[in-house]
Amino acid sequence: MLIMAGGAAVSPLVFQLTIFVLAIFVGYYVVWSVTPALHTPLMAVTNAISSVIIVGALIAVAAGTHGGSSLSTGTGALAVALCAVNIFGGFLVTQRMLAMYKKKAK
Repeated sequence: MLIMAGGAAVSPLVFQLTIFVLAIFVGYYVVWSVTPALHTPLMAVTNAISSVIIVGALIAVAAGTHGGSSLSTGTGALAVALCAVNIFGGFLVTQRMLAMYKKKAK
């Protein structure tokens, strides 16, 4: 994919890095502008997305162990570990947030 900027082609790596940096800024401003009432549903959606990602990571690990590359196995295993931490932590945070809405027993 070539992008013409002033007559010179932009490297695909620079193009992808630019999109990554812009996604970081957009994500930061979107998350910090969420009202506190929407934090719990946002965490639930994040857990659902991580659940889908972990399925893809498990497929990458399985593909790597059946004649695939060790890079696929390594990155898949890293993705499984990170997604598992994200899902577990997300459920803990969601449980804690929901506990704030319950009335305390006297």
